[in-house]
Amino acid sequence: MEFFVPPHGGKLVDLRVAADEAERLKNASKDFPSLTLSQRQVCDLELLMNGGLSPLTGFMDQAGYEAVLEGMRLPDGTLWPVPIVLDVASKFAEKLEKGQKIALRDGEGFMPAVLTVEDIWQPDKRHEAERIYGTTSEAHPGVRYLYEQVGDTYISGSIEGIQAPVHYDFESLWDTPEELRHLFRKMGWRRVVALQTSKPMHRLQRDMTLQAAKEIGGHILLHPTVGMTKPGDLHYYARVHCYQAIRRHFPHNLALLSLLPLAMRMAGPREALWHGIVHQNFGCSHFIVGPDHASPPINGGDGEGFYAKYAAQELVADKAADLDIEMVPVEEMKYSAKRGRYLPVSELRREGEEGVDLSETELKARLQKGEEIPEWFTYPEVVRELRKVCPPRSRQGLTLFFTGLSGAGKSTLAKIIYSKLIEAGGRPVTLLDGDIVRLHLSSELGFSREHRNLNVRRIGFVASEITKNGGIAICAPIAPYAEMRRAVRDMIEQHGSFIEIHVATPLETCEARDRKGLYAKARQGLIPEFTGISDPYEEPENPELRVDTTGMNPMEAAQEIYLYLLREGYLDSVS
Repeated sequence: MEFFVPPHGGKLVDLRVAADEAERLKNASKDFPSLTLSQRQVCDLELLMNGGLSPLTGFMDQAGYEAVLEGMRLPDGTLWPVPIVLDVASKFAEKLEKGQKIALRDGEGFMPAVLTVEDIWQPDKRHEAERIYGTTSEAHPGVRYLYEQVGDTYISGSIEGIQAPVHYDFESLWDTPEELRHLFRKMGWRRVVALQTSKPMHRLQRDMTLQAAKEIGGHILLHPTVGMTKPGDLHYYARVHCYQAIRRHFPHNLALLSLLPLAMRMAGPREALWHGIVHQNFGCSHFIVGPDHASPPINGGDGEGFYAKYAAQELVADKAADLDIEMVPVEEMKYSAKRGRYLPVSELRREGEEGVDLSETELKARLQKGEEIPEWFTYPEVVRELRKVCPPRSRQGLTLFFTGLSGAGKSTLAKIIYSKLIEAGGRPVTLLDGDIVRLHLSSELGFSREHRNLNVRRIGFVASEITKNGGIAICAPIAPYAEMRRAVRDMIEQHGSFIEIHVATPLETCEARDRKGLYAKARQGLIPEFTGISDPYEEPENPELRVDTTGMNPMEAAQEIYLYLLREGYLDSVS
């Protein structure tokens, strides 16, 4: 009998130094400048160090970066579709010299590696967006991250790995490429198909993965992404419990669960190709590519995506000769009530049947309203796990984020709503008024754009912690910049609901109410960078609620907000 032996035994890059050298670098690091890595950078570094991004031997230099942008290949011709670069702020880069060592640290100050600087350059981000994402639109979350979060300067250099980042959660589920390869050999798994996902798995994904395993005559690696994922994705703690629950519905010893610390770029076809190379490094012979692999829906909804359906499959198929892993393409599927199972859409159309599905938005809405989830969609064990992290709106954490011009009425409305919610009881409520936060949390900050953003970020962090723990945070800063409000939303929506309330009182009304005379001083040039006069206020485009307090007393305006919360299910209708 002939056995297929997958060609996934290629040499893995190992950037870790010997123990004595690691100790020497630790002792010498006090003389190195330190760079605190972002979440994306920590994920990239971990996969560089353990060989998950083989054949890369470090963050790309300018020649490698440009080669990947233009031709999806490294300078030596090796297929590689996504740039892996180390971005830094321009101020940090100005102090660097080639040959200098930098201590790479995580958010807690731990130093997993040291980098010796070899190349420093400033990229053209718009060109990078066009080449990697196929668009320069900030509506694409990957492009928006590139513009807003990625530093203006890229650096490269050799990496000396001290110690891999430590994972204190789900200790038995973290495997390096070397460990997974060894485990596959030990268990006798010759063919392994990887399923990478950033969402909970349901019946469709289980059936689809089982079918893929049958097609290749092999086993399954459930390899969920737990680094940076798509906007709106559940935090991976919650998702892992769902994966553990659904794993019980696979045949015994057919499927293995392992967590992948990869930071998604949401680059659609290019990302699908990248995922294939990563799974190849982890020892898989096959990987599943869906119709919209790594493609973010527009505005985070369930509508038309940025990439054509099946575009990822087409690119992977086109580059198949350069891969040591095979694609298992999956067609869009829906549930056939007539036949009691999921079927490809093409087959349903031939039979004249529409088929049914439940989108992520619909699922979330049903969970928030406490409604039943159809049995054909998922398993009871998965639903139980989802209900723990997606309780009805009246019991989940919540942030009310008031924004508007000075004098618009934000603080007054926030105080009234705070009083109403405290009076109703049920959940802890915290008021984070802009002036009060500046006094106690940001007293050293001025009113430059940088300091305003830092102040709002601090408010957002406190609000996210309150929301994560099931409380209600009420924030009332001016928060004039759309970019920062969006960042706060992203921070909070991982843990609960975020309701942006634009207090849209016109400038002339705000000036007429100005009891402190601030607007008059601003028009005289006595107060620089004053919002609405010498500094812009970027109005929210799609707030959950917009209230103009002109011609209304505060209680009337507050009632509009209170009734909205009641109507949308954020408050218990029965006391």
